[in-house]
Amino acid sequence: MSAPLTFHDMIARNKRNSVILMTLMVALLLLLGVVFGGAFDALEFGVALALIVGAIWLLIAWNAGAGALMAFSGAKEIEKKDYPQLFNVVEELSIAAGLPMPRVFVIETDAPNAFATGSDPQHAAVAITTGLLNKLNRDEVQGVMAHEIGHIRNFDIRYTMLMAMLAGAIVMLSEVFLRMMWFSGGGRSRRRSNREGGGNAQVVFMLIGILLAILAPLLTTLIRLALSRQREYLADASAVEFTRNPGGLMSALAKISGDSTPMETSKVTAPLYIVNPKLGLRGGGSSLFSTHPPTQERIARLQGLNGGGIPG
Repeated sequence: MSAPLTFHDMIARNKRNSVILMTLMVALLLLLGVVFGGAFDALEFGVALALIVGAIWLLIAWNAGAGALMAFSGAKEIEKKDYPQLFNVVEELSIAAGLPMPRVFVIETDAPNAFATGSDPQHAAVAITTGLLNKLNRDEVQGVMAHEIGHIRNFDIRYTMLMAMLAGAIVMLSEVFLRMMWFSGGGRSRRRSNREGGGNAQVVFMLIGILLAILAPLLTTLIRLALSRQREYLADASAVEFTRNPGGLMSALAKISGDSTPMETSKVTAPLYIVNPKLGLRGGGSSLFSTHPPTQERIARLQGLNGGGIPG
């Protein structure tokens, strides 16, 4: 029987997987550029457009990703005087994790939830809803914030933020292509002479482009979700490491997943939350499209944590 993975093993694997999956996303973005450019007889332009779009989105993600996602979520940055107890909790957990204090944001909604984002622990931020602050006790809030601090310590935030921004670039490029096809009546006129074979190649590129434009967002989603459920388990285990109190997080997960208050989120930000607000009361599932494992399974794993290893 193999030894359980340590936190350091999982963090190192997270970093490696982030590089691999981001490479796949960039490759998909470039493929879209090649095919879309070929469909409109402008191969160089298509590749250049894909590179420019990808570069812009990645620069935004690296330099302002946390702020952009917070703004997109309607979160407002707060100071210690606004929510002193929340700040004390985050400060205590940051010290326990050996991390800098992240920026703290609050989202005005009755739905209880929270998430973390940023490019690295030095540029991290956590967001918590007013519903969570009002409906959970201090131990439960501490458990949730410890989970989010775990995402920061484990470098999950870099992966999720970059993947979210790259996914946005791919979806945007796909939508631009489909709109161009629509407004051009199926692409440029095929008046181009077939003597060079260009007309036939253009038609092939168009057909492949339409297929990719439809499938790319789906492929992007599958790539993003490849390791998300395991990252949630790791962040849960990290929370127990920081607090030595699995009961707080277990109770918090049960309350959050059992709360039926609707929460307005986008497909980009929903997977960031501790319980995905778009997955209903179960909070997760076992399918390829589930960003989170079922809440009851997470609670069961928390009950079984021992010895500092990662179960599963």
